Amino acid sequence: MNTYNSVNRLNGLSSKQAGFTLVELVVVIIILGILAVVAAPKFINLQGDARVSSLAGMQSAIKGANTLVYSKASLAGVENEANVTDLDIGTGTDLFTAYGYVVASELDLDNVLQADFNSAISETDPTMAVDRGADWTMYEGNGQATIWQKGAPAECKLVYKEVTSTTDLPVYEIQTDPSKC
Repeated sequence: MNTYNSVNRLNGLSSKQAGFTLVELVVVIIILGILAVVAAPKFINLQGDARVSSLAGMQSAIKGANTLVYSKASLAGVENEANVTDLDIGTGTDLFTAYGYVVASELDLDNVLQADFNSAISETDPTMAVDRGADWTMYEGNGQATIWQKGAPAECKLVYKEVTSTTDLPVYEIQTDPSKC
């Protein structure tokens, strides 16, 4: 018996224990690569999912505020009037309403949500015309407000359309596709 084998036996090692072969390492690396390719797309668009969730949160905030505004307008007896310019909702600034719901203006949405909005260049371009340091950017016009989260692509938006008659409800159009956000 040679000295090498007797030393290995004393240490509890057999001559067949050597470690991983190159083929085993390559197979493990290939399997990890396949897993990465399959799993990566699920995690890459987390920002788009977060923006869609933020838009849904803004939509819910406006809907909730509109419910309260309509209740106030009903109590004041002005829920059937086209243009009310002095509805007191308790914020210290009178609110403009159309048929009991908040109009789609930056000033009134700021008032009812108690939040500031940056002003956008157009209803299709969220580039800021006026930066107020807010997290949201808005463009108002034609009876609608287009709202983006700051830094979001133009397609990633919420459009709030004000009421135009006593039989209408406010319209909320929201982007729900994370790949566009």
